[in-house]
Amino acid sequence: MQEGGHVMRHLGKLISIFVIAAIAVLFQFGLQQPQWAQLLISLTGLVLAISMFIEMVKTLMSGKYGVDLLAITAIIATLAVGEYWAAMIILLMLVGGDTLEDYAAKKANSELKALLENSPQYAHRIENGHPVEIGVEDVNVGDKLLVKPKEQVPVDGHILRGSTMFDESSLTGESVPVQKDVGDEILSGSINGDDAITMHADKTSNDSQYQRLIALVRESEAQPAHFVRLADRYAVPFTLIAYVIAGIAWYVAKDPIRFAEVLVVASPCPLILAAPVTMVSGMSRSSRNGIVVKTGDVLEKLAQAKTFAFDKTGTITQGVLQVNQVLVAEGNDKDELLRLAASLEQNSSHILARSLVNYVRSQGLTLEMLDDVQEVTGNGLIAKHQGHTVKVGKRSFVAEDVPTKVQGQTAIYVSVDDHYFGHITFNDQIRPEAAKTMQALLKRQAHILMLTGDKKETAQKIASQAGIKDVHAELLPDEKIKFIHDTPENEKPIVMVGDGVNDAPALATADVGIAMGAHGATAASETATVVILKDDLSRVAKSVEVAADTMKVARQAVLIGIVICTVLMLIASFGFLPPLFGALLQEVVDTVSILWALKAR
Repeated sequence: MQEGGHVMRHLGKLISIFVIAAIAVLFQFGLQQPQWAQLLISLTGLVLAISMFIEMVKTLMSGKYGVDLLAITAIIATLAVGEYWAAMIILLMLVGGDTLEDYAAKKANSELKALLENSPQYAHRIENGHPVEIGVEDVNVGDKLLVKPKEQVPVDGHILRGSTMFDESSLTGESVPVQKDVGDEILSGSINGDDAITMHADKTSNDSQYQRLIALVRESEAQPAHFVRLADRYAVPFTLIAYVIAGIAWYVAKDPIRFAEVLVVASPCPLILAAPVTMVSGMSRSSRNGIVVKTGDVLEKLAQAKTFAFDKTGTITQGVLQVNQVLVAEGNDKDELLRLAASLEQNSSHILARSLVNYVRSQGLTLEMLDDVQEVTGNGLIAKHQGHTVKVGKRSFVAEDVPTKVQGQTAIYVSVDDHYFGHITFNDQIRPEAAKTMQALLKRQAHILMLTGDKKETAQKIASQAGIKDVHAELLPDEKIKFIHDTPENEKPIVMVGDGVNDAPALATADVGIAMGAHGATAASETATVVILKDDLSRVAKSVEVAADTMKVARQAVLIGIVICTVLMLIASFGFLPPLFGALLQEVVDTVSILWALKAR
């Protein structure tokens, strides 16, 4: 992997410099040949300084400003005045810092790395009543699969037979196992508990949750974070202050060594290392909360966000139709209607069927196994129960004596022996955590609005329940984009939160796009810069909290390093810090900055 390659390259360079330092020590103190030690260190220092200079020029040409100039000057200055051991310590410090940064990044991303190493490899497809092992890539939508105890779920699907606990921690960050029963959705990559289950494959391997998450991790690695913005705010003044102090010290003391002494303790490592280590730590903390942040600069934008725009369906609402009303024909029993409908619908993979089965179970009602179950494509289901014919499905399918069709709502109808028994209506319900999420964002003085394609009355109703006052309804995808584009600069950065294919363009247009990725469209997850893996809207507020904490720690780490460096530069300007001792002290400064930066994790 790219990250691993960086670690090995910097580690190799660090080992090489340690070897050169050991040889130099042998020349200096063992063979009493200091000139050879000086020559060896000087050549090494010049080679590294030249390579750093080339990198710095490339950075400048790309329109960015780095603080490598201070490090290069410090190396050349110490070599020029004969303080070659101080130069060696600076070299060890710089390459050691690079290696430490890579190591911190690797540690911070360990939660995501584990996913790549543990992806599902095979599945047990049931053929002629017997399980046959196949590659996970060979699973087709509609296959019946056996998932044995302690095995990974190979693809996204729902349970046909069995009940057990599933560990979804690698996907959602939720450490507590989740109970799943017949009809419940299960995600690829989750770990089965102690009981075998039979599942229906709803998606292929490529479209399943685990593979989508892996694709996001790879995308994050292919687009390394740009951590320059925070550091650049301090880089120019810090560099100028260092040169001014060093120049004045040289002028007053009339000694070039004084210039080298100041620059030795003016290391830019707090700037070079503290910000990226903090950002990667913040990304790691996000991933532990079920939030994939694709790049580090997203954290900076999130921390400064002034406007949050939310889609409605599947974002503020659950995006799953749930039981709204249960209406029975005169003389019939409500519980019996629910039991009959769910007992029949448990044989269907339709989204309404799963919603109904879950609802009926939550009411404490027991489902029955009906006889001669048949599915009539596009209409519904038919079965036998205690000698009676039961139908569930469309109004025109179940019976002729069904009352007038329900307007503006989704419904399923039930008949017994071709006589209307009752019907159940469904609607989309607001997420229980929506109102608290909006309150948390409002506490941060954010402007919250809803951008939706739904009708105005529906949007207003959901928005009022969530606590959103600014509602823009009946918008097409391109109108959402125009709205985001037209947002005044003083109300940016703007964050867009959505879940569907129609939200993808708006997610890409916003300063930060957050996709509700647990059940959302792949297109939304791919275009978003933040993906929430657990189906929980409060993670939006959590992502902002993590971003704000991360930026606070990053600023603290950088400023602590700068303050200590400035004090040391002033001390060195009076000649109280020999270059060798100053170089050793600088290692302490770097360690303090990096350890502070790791607090963000």
